[in-house]
Amino acid sequence: MTSVTASPPPAPYLPQRGDRYRLVVPNAPTAPRIARDFLGTVLRNSAHPALMDDGRLCVSEVVSNAHCHTRSVRIRVDVTVNRRQVLVYVTDDEPGPLLKPGRSSHLGPQSKAPGADAYAERGRGLLIVDSLAVRWGTTTHGGGVPHAKTVWFILAEPAA
Repeated sequence: MTSVTASPPPAPYLPQRGDRYRLVVPNAPTAPRIARDFLGTVLRNSAHPALMDDGRLCVSEVVSNAHCHTRSVRIRVDVTVNRRQVLVYVTDDEPGPLLKPGRSSHLGPQSKAPGADAYAERGRGLLIVDSLAVRWGTTTHGGGVPHAKTVWFILAEPAA
């Protein structure tokens, strides 16, 4: 008999144990700044102030992608902070596919997106998230008729 081992799911969706926060913003040019300030405030007042800069950068990149590449009316940012890690979920109401350049730790190696240029002014947001997050990925909501997608990432302080 052949044994099959399945990998665990990438990350469970909310709820997680810990303190939970939610921000809902209109899909407007100010959304990335508002999300960045929101997460910065949460992390500054949590057990993980050292993650504030990485968290602000990651959430800004993901919310910017939602703003620039969807027609979603609202963008939702859910944050769970516990003693080990910070989980951030950015949800928009457009389930279209997400191009994942580089490597996503839960999906295994992937090739770089065609034309990805390290010196370009745009197109490196998910590469930044990939380099700073412990894990990240996407989830489509709605089964056979998807109605939304979430880009999530996990931040944790390095072990001492």
